[in-house]
Amino acid sequence: MSQDKQILLVGFGNMGQALARGWLAKGHAADAIHVVDPEPGAREVAAKLRLRTSAAIEERSADPDRRIDIVVLAVKPNQLAAVLEKCRAAESPNRVFLSIAAGKSIQQLLHVLGPKAAVVRAMPNTPAAIGQGMTVLTASGTVTSAQRTLCGDLMAAVGAIAWVDDEGQMDAVTAVSGSGPAYVFLLIECLEQAAVDMGLARELAKQLATMTVAGAGAYARSSHETAAQLRQRVTSPGGTTQAALAQLNSAGGLAELIGRAVRAATVRSRELSAV
Repeated sequence: MSQDKQILLVGFGNMGQALARGWLAKGHAADAIHVVDPEPGAREVAAKLRLRTSAAIEERSADPDRRIDIVVLAVKPNQLAAVLEKCRAAESPNRVFLSIAAGKSIQQLLHVLGPKAAVVRAMPNTPAAIGQGMTVLTASGTVTSAQRTLCGDLMAAVGAIAWVDDEGQMDAVTAVSGSGPAYVFLLIECLEQAAVDMGLARELAKQLATMTVAGAGAYARSSHETAAQLRQRVTSPGGTTQAALAQLNSAGGLAELIGRAVRAATVRSRELSAV
């Protein structure tokens, strides 16, 4: 990551804080990160990290001697329109806007910022908070190679990244990795409750469920085998795992249920992008 790049981080909620901590951990200078957030509590957290802060974008714009290489829009989707209006004056050929507002298309940003603005849209997920996120990015045609690298480096500070050329694929990305942690949390919740129903203590049930899911995920990530191959390795003929999988695959099966869930989330993402 280029340590001298000047970042204007608009929004310092959970994801904004995760990003800033990731950048600092990678050696980015605190003085090069300027946080804008109207909430005093958020600015207090930023100040403790030795980041420069402002309550409004207008305050930051009043400092013409400070260049801005990238504006990171880490606000909620329903706040983006108002923020973009204030950012319009900050549009510059040498500046790139990186948006992590879910469901908001590049075209929606360009409509306010202007057709020549350099815009990158990113879809991170909540494990970014512990540096284990998955982020997919897509860029407008005005984004330079250097700006693309900068955006990729910033998001890579909190986990793995991937790029797609077709922004239309971002709806499926949102449905799989953006919303995906909730599906996994539900699995943990169900495993924990099932263990309790079988007579195990709640504390032990929670440990078994969380560590099993975390360990299986780490194993799958480190393995060269497919998930299907790993599943087959654990499934002995006539054993306990096969008995359980027979239930999960009954009445349409888990695969059909997950497929329906991802399709529903994809459709909803498209609907939100059209608003």
